Amino acid sequence: MHTAIIGLGNIGARLAKNLTVGGMQVIIADRTPAKATTLAAELGNKAEVMTVEDAMKKADAIILAIYFDAEKQLIAESSSLLQGKIVVDPSNPIGPDGKGGFKKIIPIEQSSGQIIASLLPAGARFVKAFGTLTAESLGTAANRTPDRAVLFYATDDEAAGAVVAKLIEASGYAAMRVGGVAQSIRIEVGGDLHEMGGLGKTVSAKEASARL
Repeated sequence: MHTAIIGLGNIGARLAKNLTVGGMQVIIADRTPAKATTLAAELGNKAEVMTVEDAMKKADAIILAIYFDAEKQLIAESSSLLQGKIVVDPSNPIGPDGKGGFKKIIPIEQSSGQIIASLLPAGARFVKAFGTLTAESLGTAANRTPDRAVLFYATDDEAAGAVVAKLIEASGYAAMRVGGVAQSIRIEVGGDLHEMGGLGKTVSAKEASARL
């Protein structure tokens, strides 16, 4: 299986590092090619640099580690390339609040996961994952012992979820499904299962189970 990470900002670059440490081969791509080239030099032969278009063509699972609005635009531009693919959405619908912090940029009751899922072409297989922790925590909590920290995911497609669960485990975390796409809001910023929402920290499987 080929896994591509599109977007190499804080989250995307961190995921690429975690997955390659876990023994995974990844495809990396960014609108700024220099980002991909620089990161590939750091990751060695575990990372293959491609254009965004070529990465989407080759990959079976595509992690869209880009801002929410940019993700919507990319889906609109590349819909045909996403048919039949597992599309992984880490997005959080937030933006600057003008006071040095962040605010939700969609209505409070809406979920970016549900919005992204609704925009995908028929046949694309949606999984919400990898957006529950900050980039810093994704680095520091990976491969924690003795109890691995949890990364939550949500999907209506159990087979696609199983694939993403393996990616979560390869990245140094325990995978835990919270339910279908309708539960995506719980693992986005402000949700009760997000580090910056109700949890306020990384949690073990035992702690996570008590929250579900």
